[in-house]
Amino acid sequence: MNEEKFAEAFIRAFSKPLILWLICHKPMHGYNLIKEFKIITGKRLKPAVIYPFLHALEEKGYVVGIWMTRGKRKIKSYSITQKGKRLLSSVRNRFKMPIGDIILALLSGDREKVEGRIIKQ
Repeated sequence: MNEEKFAEAFIRAFSKPLILWLICHKPMHGYNLIKEFKIITGKRLKPAVIYPFLHALEEKGYVVGIWMTRGKRKIKSYSITQKGKRLLSSVRNRFKMPIGDIILALLSGDREKVEGRIIKQ
């Protein structure tokens, strides 16, 4: 696997929390989420990833989908529920743990901060 594939794998790992975070800000449909994801990450989120995840979120009560008509097309817009807000809060809390500091240090390129957070065995 080349470096580009590894970098894409890292971004994919954050795709699901990012989808929920985007929906938290305003109701969105799948195509909007794909566009916003590309703006934020520079990578295109595949429909085969986003739609099954949206359906799972809806099935578990984290989001609610409402069908709308745009022109001749029907689209489903998703809004976050209280249960979804609690899930997002739980995800945020996990990033307040040391892993959050490490991710921020990695993003900033500050090697000393990263190495300072790693527990030496």
